[in-house]
Order: sequence, then C-alpha cells, then structure tokens
Amino acid sequence: MGYSKVSRGLFITFEGPEGSGKTTQARILIERLKAAGQDVVYAREPGGTATGELIRGILQHDTAGETIYPETEVFLFAASRSQLVRSVIRPALARGAHVICDRFADSTTAYQGYGRGFDVEQMIAINDLAIADTVPDRTFLLDVDISLGFERLAARQRELFVASDRIEREARAFHEKVRQGYLALAARWPGRFDVLDGSRPPEEVTELIWSKVQDVLTQRTA
Repeated sequence: MGYSKVSRGLFITFEGPEGSGKTTQARILIERLKAAGQDVVYAREPGGTATGELIRGILQHDTAGETIYPETEVFLFAASRSQLVRSVIRPALARGAHVICDRFADSTTAYQGYGRGFDVEQMIAINDLAIADTVPDRTFLLDVDISLGFERLAARQRELFVASDRIEREARAFHEKVRQGYLALAARWPGRFDVLDGSRPPEEVTELIWSKVQDVLTQRTA
C-alpha cells in the first residue's frame, strides 16, 4: 500500500506501565514501516539526543550520585523532551518521516502526576510548554496488570543481566497509580489513545497495531 500523498509524517507514541511490551511493539512497527518503504525515525524518552541521554542517565541510573527531588525530576523530563522535540521530532515530521517514540509527554503525567501526586493539570501545562504543538497523532497504550508486568520485567533482567533502574525500584503501589493514571488519560483523550490489552500474545498486539496504523495512513492520503 502506498502513502506517497502524506506531506507531514505521522507521529506515534507508545505508552504503558513497566513490562507492558511497548518497546518491543514500537520496534516491530518501525521495521514494518521501513519494509513498506517508509522513512521512519525512532525516538525514546528520556533521551534521544546527546543532552537527553545525559538526563536519562541521571533519571534512570543515578549518574549524578545524589538525591533527585520530585520537582527536579519533573523539570529534567521536560528538558529532555523539549530538546527531543526541537532537534529530532519536528525536523523529521517536517520532511515527511514518521516518528515512533517510546514514551512521550503522557509518561510524565502518568508517572509524576498520578504516580508521584503532582497536580495533573500542572503537569499537563508543563508538558505543553515543552512540546508546544507537537502532539502525537496516535498513542498506543499497552495496558497490563502490574504483577504481570513485573514478572516480565524480572525475566528480561535475568536474560540481559541488568538490574532495576530508579523508577522500576518504586513500590508496586506507585506503579498501580501510574497504570490508573494512564487509563484516565486515555479516557480524557479517546480520539488520540488506543488502549490495547498488553497481556495478549505479542503477535496479536502487533497485528492490531499494524491494522490501526494502516487505517490512519490511508485516511490521511484519501
């Protein structure tokens, strides 16, 4: 199927609790789009730029070696996002490339807003400042029970010989708040979110995502 009429690229984000499978599905979608002859750019949060990767080290791997206060955490995520939007995402979309992003602004609202207890409307305002009008065309939320997600996470850590990062080490109650926060965001913006059952076999989730992406691209080129 050809999508040559698309002038601006499609911006798709993947969200979900730990162990939901979002990173795997994002990478599969990228490979499928590339196989279809599409120009695709992968991005991740926090990170995706030299500045963002330094911030990622602080936020996920404690590279600063000091306590990170919740307010600092919020603004570090926003700073990384602002850099990513302006140096990677916007230029790619402008040239017609599709951008697939592993986490974006909704993550901060879910984790720091609903999870940490920051005012959600304030979090959305901070995100708006960081991204301006660069809003995803589609957000795939892979919803999964927290217990299952952490079972998957533990299995991956054993396989790759890696330890839990700073966010993964948070209490299960925190992660449950994050999950419910994601579902609240999906209810708030149903036109942008697709909530998918992350407990289903990965192959089924892959096909469902591919079908939905094809539908969006077809609508834009009609």
